[in-house]
Amino acid sequence: MRRLRILVLMHEDLVPPASLDGFSKKEISEWKTEYDVVVTLQDAGHEARPLGVSSDLAVVRETIDEFKPHVCFNLLEEFHGVSLYDQHVVSYLELLRQPYTGCNPRGLTLSHDKALTRKILSYHRIPVPRFAVFPVGKKVKRPERLKFPLIVKSLTEHASLGISQASIVHNDEKLNERVQFIHEQIGTDAIVEQYIDGRELYVSIMGNQRLRVFPIWELFLKNLPEGAPRIATQKVKWDDKYQEQIGLSIGPAKELSKELTDRIVKTCKRAYRALEMTGYARIDLRMTDDEHIYILEANPNPDIGYGEEFAESANAAGVKYDELLYKIVNMGIRYRPGWH
Repeated sequence: MRRLRILVLMHEDLVPPASLDGFSKKEISEWKTEYDVVVTLQDAGHEARPLGVSSDLAVVRETIDEFKPHVCFNLLEEFHGVSLYDQHVVSYLELLRQPYTGCNPRGLTLSHDKALTRKILSYHRIPVPRFAVFPVGKKVKRPERLKFPLIVKSLTEHASLGISQASIVHNDEKLNERVQFIHEQIGTDAIVEQYIDGRELYVSIMGNQRLRVFPIWELFLKNLPEGAPRIATQKVKWDDKYQEQIGLSIGPAKELSKELTDRIVKTCKRAYRALEMTGYARIDLRMTDDEHIYILEANPNPDIGYGEEFAESANAAGVKYDELLYKIVNMGIRYRPGWH
């Protein structure tokens, strides 16, 4: 294996230290993925250099000119404080003719906007919940086709930002309140969709032309109070104490027949291709008791930290963490955008 120069792009606040010594679990959680990627690549013999980026593309250009990386390992999820702007950084890398890992600009654009994602998937007859968008500053008027219960989310933010048990609404008064919450507290348009009661599944996919799908993973909340909606709220995702309280675990999905597994895999691969994604992604679904599936999210460049669901699903398929990162690097080098 040849030694590569790899420039690892990340937010400037998430540049990790050289060692975990002296840091608490909470502190480490902030930049754990960045640390895992940089250290694993370095331990494999590559010259991996972290680069913090916030709102200045000049630092990217200058470092590429000086370091001359074989590939940029892209861990950026925002630019200038805006989550949608990460796609422009990737576009900039393409303008520089610089190979990079992860999803291409078009795939990022299509998958970041939840409404656009649903429109495209609906066109391809891929099942998604019914939905409507309520822009900031517009009056909330529920379309007749949207029946309660509904769930209210940010149109563009990810990582469950702004999602809580109160996000599920059962009448127009609560709908209006929650849409206003998204507008005022999150600062984005709101998307309101049919709430699908059922199991939450995650499907990790890797590839540019030929796709590899790892084992289906599932969210388990074994101690959640009876009657509480089983959704991945912001608290479920980020509050360690609450996770212990509700018995959170994420692992291999249970009791899926081969026919059902094949149907889920085929649907997710169709979604990946319909959204023109490359590199790797995680598709989030809900499945009802009668085994109807609905795609909720198509997450480009999901968390690939060691021990996270993407890496764990890959490991279950026999792909160890260092091998997973090397496959991601190789796909970035081999990817052929327009300038090739």
